[in-house]
Amino acid sequence: MPPPSDIVKVAIEWPGANAQLIEIDQKKPLIAIIREVCDGWSLPNPEHYTLRYADGTQLYITEKTRNEIKNGTILRLAISPTRAARQLLERIQSSGLDSRLDALKELAKLSADATFATEFINMEGIFILTLLVESGTNFGEMLAFTLTAFLELMDHGIVSWDMISTAFIKQIASYVNQTSVDASILQRSLAILESMVLNSQSLYKKVAEEITVGQLIAHLQVSNQEIQTYAIALINALFLKAPEDRRQEMSNILAQKQLRSIILNHIIRGNRPIKTEMAHQLYVLQVLTFNLLEERMMTKMDPQDQAQRDIIFELRRVAFDAESDPNSSSNLEKRKAMYTRDYKMLGFVNHVNPAMDFTQTPPGMLALDNMLYLAKVHQDTYIRIVLENSSREDKHECPFGRSSIELTKMLCEILQVGELPNEGCNEYHPMFFTHDRAFEEFFCICIQLLNKTWKEMRATSEDFNKVMQVVREQITRSLSTKPNSLDQFKSKARCLSYSEILRLRQSERMSQDDFQSPPIVELREKIQPEVMELIKQQRLNRLCEGTSFRKISNRRRQDKFWYCRLSLNHKVLHYGDLDENPQGEVAFESLQEKIPVVDIKAVVTGKDCPHMREKSALKQNKEVQELAFSILHDPDEALNFIAPNKYEYCIWTDGLNALLGKEMTSELTKNDLDTLLSMEMKLRLLDLENIQIPETPPPIPKEPSSYDFVYHYG
Repeated sequence: MPPPSDIVKVAIEWPGANAQLIEIDQKKPLIAIIREVCDGWSLPNPEHYTLRYADGTQLYITEKTRNEIKNGTILRLAISPTRAARQLLERIQSSGLDSRLDALKELAKLSADATFATEFINMEGIFILTLLVESGTNFGEMLAFTLTAFLELMDHGIVSWDMISTAFIKQIASYVNQTSVDASILQRSLAILESMVLNSQSLYKKVAEEITVGQLIAHLQVSNQEIQTYAIALINALFLKAPEDRRQEMSNILAQKQLRSIILNHIIRGNRPIKTEMAHQLYVLQVLTFNLLEERMMTKMDPQDQAQRDIIFELRRVAFDAESDPNSSSNLEKRKAMYTRDYKMLGFVNHVNPAMDFTQTPPGMLALDNMLYLAKVHQDTYIRIVLENSSREDKHECPFGRSSIELTKMLCEILQVGELPNEGCNEYHPMFFTHDRAFEEFFCICIQLLNKTWKEMRATSEDFNKVMQVVREQITRSLSTKPNSLDQFKSKARCLSYSEILRLRQSERMSQDDFQSPPIVELREKIQPEVMELIKQQRLNRLCEGTSFRKISNRRRQDKFWYCRLSLNHKVLHYGDLDENPQGEVAFESLQEKIPVVDIKAVVTGKDCPHMREKSALKQNKEVQELAFSILHDPDEALNFIAPNKYEYCIWTDGLNALLGKEMTSELTKNDLDTLLSMEMKLRLLDLENIQIPETPPPIPKEPSSYDFVYHYG
């Protein structure tokens, strides 16, 4: 008799008959099991049938997927995928409207299954669907089901998007450009166009010719957040795939159409909470908008370019009230000396030729753009900063030019200008949607903050890097609170004075500097192995509890999960698919797959993982790679993970390394080690509070001249 693990108890349904309760032997061929089921209902031709799940996206059961069947599952005897595809193909081309509608409804459901999709596509099914759409004769529910089926079939990646005809694109675009269209049709049309743009450069050009940007923006003003999300996703896709020379032009068109203010008023400040997918699309739009600054950020100043030199002259003129005209005929030497003095007061490193200060990239010409914006738009603030610093002693002067250049570079690093969007990130900043020149305004606030911090620190030129570190901390801490406006950011940053930053650092450091004397270091080294063992046990316990991971898929929207956990004896990793994200632990019995720990050959991370080697440009970025790890096991297979967050990534890589007898090297382990060691040290040193611990042990006293004072008991 086969072991219990090879037997699965299920119920199998058939319309008009009582369900069969049977035990499936996983070692027996699937066709033999289907034959037994057909015999139970006296059905001829068992080769025409298959088993499928009663619900879910993966419907048909094959030899490859049969191991995913769980005890208690309800299955259904159904006609085979090949026959189902052929029948549906005939019905969707029939003249009867009711029959065609029912067929399209069934097709929309079955198309999510890869087995059925393969059969349907092999019968030229996608070509038939495109003809139905191109004809323009389908409306309402019928058209919605047609578009749903088409999108599901294409999402399997079996056929290339390049096979789509121009007529089909025009028809889909017409649904998006219409002022009134059914919400379900509009939603699917937007999704199809987005997939076209992301998956094919040639289709991007065709879609860009057909889609009216103004109409896309109009879809953002509706009350349906799903449609708003798909509309922004399509705008982002067009932005992302546009040639570099067209992105700025597209940005200008979107600015003219008031995209920013519409997003602010209808989405960010709307009455509905922002869902995860919408937050991600807002983040992508923000990243792509900031990436427009990359060209200026990477452009060096040409010291011979008169137009660029005139900008520096303008900075000097605004600051010092046009004391002399650069074209005046006064003594050349006197003019040079005056310029040199003024450029020094403006805080440039090169007083003679300040253009040389802008030859470093980043921040390149972007720094000069920011300085000119401050001088033109916030002239009073600019003049005050320059004159205030020029009136200080030389050693306490905050160099405006140098500070502006370094601050611009820092802001580009904080906002990750030039980096591709991270697929799993939803961290957008609402305040950047409140102004058309958000980056420049951000700079203007931060340069005032820098000047204020410089005064609070009583800094000199030698302290420049220290001041910049404090300002970076003030900015990042303020951004982390997600201020809703630039004014909120400004007030939060001003509250984080230098003394407040010192206080926060002090509380976070937990007085670690007190533990540097040799006796304390020795005690620390003695305790460390015990603490590391404690951390190791915690990691293994977390692996025993298990974690839910998202399934790796090419589809942008995905809600499929799988679960992995370590057996209580630390000898086997159990894993399996889930229908939904679990709220607690998943029982071992529900996880059908397993890997013995002794079969694990290695754990690899980042770009060394098999699933990271062939990702698209959008996915293959630093943030996703930082969450990726894989278990390489016998026989030459890999179990691939993308952790839900950095914490789970550290827990799992640490735990797996501990299982393999390797060192735990994650950032989380270092932090836990520091925290636990610090707590343990403080507990052991409680009795020595306020007692100065000497650097060296006390000397051993000399031996006494005699031991006559010793009392011998007994």
